Amino acid sequence: MSLTEIIILAIALGIDCMVVSFSQGLIFKNNRLFNSMILALTMGIFQGGMPFIGYFGINPVVNFIAPFSKLFVFAIFMFLGLKFIIEAFQEKKEIQCIDIKCLMFMGIATSIDALVSGVSLNLTSAPLIFSVVVIGVMSFLMSLSGFWFGIFFKRFPSKFLEISGGIILIFLALKNLNF
Repeated sequence: MSLTEIIILAIALGIDCMVVSFSQGLIFKNNRLFNSMILALTMGIFQGGMPFIGYFGINPVVNFIAPFSKLFVFAIFMFLGLKFIIEAFQEKKEIQCIDIKCLMFMGIATSIDALVSGVSLNLTSAPLIFSVVVIGVMSFLMSLSGFWFGIFFKRFPSKFLEISGGIILIFLALKNLNF
């Protein structure tokens, strides 16, 4: 995976963080600076950590699936891209909480896709440490900006961000097949 593809992947994965943080920015009234920082930090840590887990979770079977790695990476990114687009049209509940339990829940919920992307990083022999740092930092920054955009714009259609993230992941799926 090239540097450009890693950055594009990080942006696509960070969109979930941005959307969740955007919704929090819409509803939070107190301690905004602290809440935005703790939320962004949580998102960055989970988004950066999950690909690490996915990367090593595939190791026991990597020799068996290596010949099919391009198809697996295609399938993973295509699945994630379509999932993003489908979820854009589903109704979401507003959750306003910033305690540790809620942060953990939001961190895990937004980073399941990042866990699966770790498998793709392994199959494409992407540099692991660099990739997880880029994903984590991008998620932190996108989460932080999403929170503050939520405060300032109050009713920005997050659906378009989710659809954009899905299209980016589908593009990565097709690119992996060298189309």
